Amino acid sequence: MQPAKEETKASDGSLLGDPGHTPLSKKEGVKWQRPRLSRQALMRCCLIKWILSSTAPQGSDSSDSELELSTVRHQPEGLDQLQAQTKFTKKELQSLYRGFKNECPTGLVDEDTFKLIYSQFFPQGDATTYAHFLFNAFDADGNGAIHFEDFVVGLSILLRGTVHEKLKWAFNLYDINKDGYITKEEMLAIMKSIYDMMGRHTYPILREDAPAEHVERFFQKMDRNKDGVVTIEEFLETCQKDENIMSSMQLFENVI
Repeated sequence: MQPAKEETKASDGSLLGDPGHTPLSKKEGVKWQRPRLSRQALMRCCLIKWILSSTAPQGSDSSDSELELSTVRHQPEGLDQLQAQTKFTKKELQSLYRGFKNECPTGLVDEDTFKLIYSQFFPQGDATTYAHFLFNAFDADGNGAIHFEDFVVGLSILLRGTVHEKLKWAFNLYDINKDGYITKEEMLAIMKSIYDMMGRHTYPILREDAPAEHVERFFQKMDRNKDGVVTIEEFLETCQKDENIMSSMQLFENVI
C-alpha cells in the first residue's frame, strides 16, 4: 500500500481537532468539509478496523452491492442516499456495508458487540463502560440497536465532519442522560471510562487523579455562567476558542 500523502494526513481529523495538535488559529487553508481519507488513515479507527477485517480484499461490483442492499433484512435506504448523507464515497460505503453484513447478518449492532470490539482493541484496560457510552451516542433513538445507516452517519461525522459537527457529537457523548446539559459527574464518567480503557499503556503515563483534574479544569472554563451545568452553546464556544481544551481532548482520536 502506498504511504498516505502528507496533504491527506493534514486533513485527517480526530474527534476534536487534528492529530498534529496544530492550533486551529494557525492552520492555513485546511478544508474540513470534505477531506478524503485513505484506507490506511481510516484503518486507525477501531470501528472501521472491525468492519473491514471481515471483508474480502477483492471488491465486488456495484450491481452486486445494490443487490445486497435490496435483499438484506433491515436494508439501508440505498447507497445514493447514504452517500448524500455522509462523506464516504460509494465504494467506501460498499466495503463498509459488506463488512457490516458479514459481522451483523441481522443488519443491527447491539451493545454487547461494541463491548466485544473495544475489548479486542484495548485488551490492556477495561473497555466495558466506554463501549456502553459510545454505543448510546450512536444509538440515537435509544432502542438498543444500531442500524447500518446510523452507524455510517456517525462514523462520517467522527472521521470527516467539520470541527463544529464533531464538537456537537462529542457533546452528545458527554450528555449521558440526554437532557441537553453536561454535568461535572457526566464529564468525569466519560473521561474515567476512557482512561480505564487505555489502561497503563498511555503516553505520557497518567496518574490516578488525572481524569478528575482534567474534568475540573475543563468544567471551570466551560460553565461560563457558573450554574453547575454546561449547555451546548457553552461547550461549542469554549472548545472552539480554547486551544488547550482542543488539544487536551485529542485523546478521543485513539478511541473511536
